Amino acid sequence: MNYANIKYFDIADGEGVRTSLFVSGCRRGCKNCFNSVAWDFAAGEPFDRAVEDKIIESLDHPFIDGLTILGGEPMEPENQAGLVEFVERVRATYPVESGKTIWCFTGDVLEELMPGGRHHTEVTDRILACLDMLVDGPFVQDLYDISLRFRGSSNQRVIDMNATRTRAAREGVSLCDAVELWRDDPVYSTHTM
Repeated sequence: MNYANIKYFDIADGEGVRTSLFVSGCRRGCKNCFNSVAWDFAAGEPFDRAVEDKIIESLDHPFIDGLTILGGEPMEPENQAGLVEFVERVRATYPVESGKTIWCFTGDVLEELMPGGRHHTEVTDRILACLDMLVDGPFVQDLYDISLRFRGSSNQRVIDMNATRTRAAREGVSLCDAVELWRDDPVYSTHTM
């Protein structure tokens, strides 16, 4: 797997100050994608252990709130294979109790990542188990909304994966039937101060 970019001290791709990893490769091709340069699977540099180490080290500061993975498309099958052990390593180093969160942006909807879905692989469940937030759905230019935080179009959801997993276990239903959306601070949704 290659990565197209790493942004340290990123404030645009999830809550707080984050390290954001942009993986290479996406077959979706959304019109007016903000990062079409990362569609090519060969773009950028190889994602190796030294790069992993640098990212994990970058998270080891009290002012860094976590890791964001986006692209390209992290949930392309070959990217899942390249990310799974890294994501598990980040979660083991920074468990939920640490306060460091892991966000992932995907053009897939959650249903496509479930068993039988177009991008469900033998490692998808392992990746999803490590995520705190999943921003799902393709960017749709006709639904573009500049007022939305952490997403470009109104069809995209910010799913609180911890709350979703808790609800799914409590109710004995699938993750798709238990989706709990992230709740933004009201000041952002009302656009008032």
